[in-house]
Amino acid sequence: MSVLARSVGNAFRNKVRTAAVVAVLAVAIGLALAMLVANQAVSAKVQELNASVGTVLTVNPAGGQGFEGGGEPLTTEQAATAAAVPNVSSVVGTTSLRLRNAAEAAAQTAAGAPAGPGGGQGGGPGGTSATTLTTSLTAAIDAGTLGNRNQAANGTTGATGTTTQPPRSLPITATGIGAEMDSTGKALTITDGSGLGDYTAESANALLGTTLAEKNGLSVGSTFTINDQTYTVAGLFDSGTTFGNNALYVTLPTAQNLAELPDELSSMIVTVDSLENVQSTKAALETALGTDKADVTQGQNLETAVSSLGSVRNISFIAFVAALGTAGLIILLIMVMLVRERRREIGVLKAIGAPNRTIGLQFVLEALVLFAMGSAVGAAIASFASGGIASALISTNTTTAAPTGPGAAMAGATGGAGLPGGGAGFPGGAGLPSGGPFGGASQLLTSVTASASPGVIAAGIAAVFGVAIIGALVPALLTARIRPIEVLRGE
Repeated sequence: MSVLARSVGNAFRNKVRTAAVVAVLAVAIGLALAMLVANQAVSAKVQELNASVGTVLTVNPAGGQGFEGGGEPLTTEQAATAAAVPNVSSVVGTTSLRLRNAAEAAAQTAAGAPAGPGGGQGGGPGGTSATTLTTSLTAAIDAGTLGNRNQAANGTTGATGTTTQPPRSLPITATGIGAEMDSTGKALTITDGSGLGDYTAESANALLGTTLAEKNGLSVGSTFTINDQTYTVAGLFDSGTTFGNNALYVTLPTAQNLAELPDELSSMIVTVDSLENVQSTKAALETALGTDKADVTQGQNLETAVSSLGSVRNISFIAFVAALGTAGLIILLIMVMLVRERRREIGVLKAIGAPNRTIGLQFVLEALVLFAMGSAVGAAIASFASGGIASALISTNTTTAAPTGPGAAMAGATGGAGLPGGGAGFPGGAGLPSGGPFGGASQLLTSVTASASPGVIAAGIAAVFGVAIIGALVPALLTARIRPIEVLRGE
């Protein structure tokens, strides 16, 4: 009988024990492979963030904070100045508008209610006009307890004398943008239809968030109005959040004409040619634009997100090594036990002339057979569990890394354009989640997709078999110390 056939037969000599060993190995190997898949997925996401959003700078009017603060609006002339700064690959301007449902605005006017927050365009960075913008669209989000409480605090609801003011719904965010991207500089995720074509020209087309379109029963090709002007839905986008999808995009000139401020911008999205040049370009932009005219910010929230992902990557790698070590220890102990059980068999083989190398190889092959079965089951486990394990690791680490204290409360509550978690055209604005410890970066961070690709699984199994060979060599070498005469004398 060949060594391989004898090794396979020995592996199934005790079927109950073999099943138990394979089950334990499958759990350890499955965990190791799942951790390797999670590690690769997080590493790929970190590279993606650094290559795309990591090279984006946001320029806001100096002194602007949400829909509060002072300062002067940005201009197209400043955009040209920014584009001339070394290492700047592109500058995209945005204009932020807030829309109120036309029927609701008419009811408010009839009741004698003031325009109030969100009733017009005024108050935001970029100096949008004070003219009220109305739309046939209805907001996709009900005001709810928090919305009504905030509006009451601003004097927009409640009773005046004997007259009760009609409640207000949340405004709809409209963003005029000069390229097909969201407010962080990443490409818009269009789920249906197409983009707006030339984003530097005025257009009667618009992109609607999926929840906003669903609320109003609109689809690609449907029409709606802004200030009695008709617009056609060219496409639908999905930002991943209900708040972000209660928004629409138009081309930059379209928004500027609606605001009647053709040369003004709410913000600028500046893309740097490489991650290494971000800091120097940021300083050059501050010098070129003037710190008293513009605030240049880097994605500090993104840095926190990348740091958190780095922690997940380190944890998953350590867990991968620990699971591999556990599998190796299991096979070591099992093979040592088998060598002790088969001392007489080993002695007889040696007595009839079997060399130590052949006997040791037999035990190594037997260990590999057990590992092969464990790896097959473990790979199946990893294919189903890797996504959940990656999500759990990311959720745990982002919660741990979340800022606390007054600063965290301020970050979560910030709502206007110009701050993370703010309005359209800014990090965390339209098309992205608002607030939270990571602002707009939270959507990118939680979008890590862990899939058990054949390449990753193959690499993991190769490492597993390497550990199996090492774990089986030690007991195999012990067979060389068994002397046939001592074994046979004991019998």
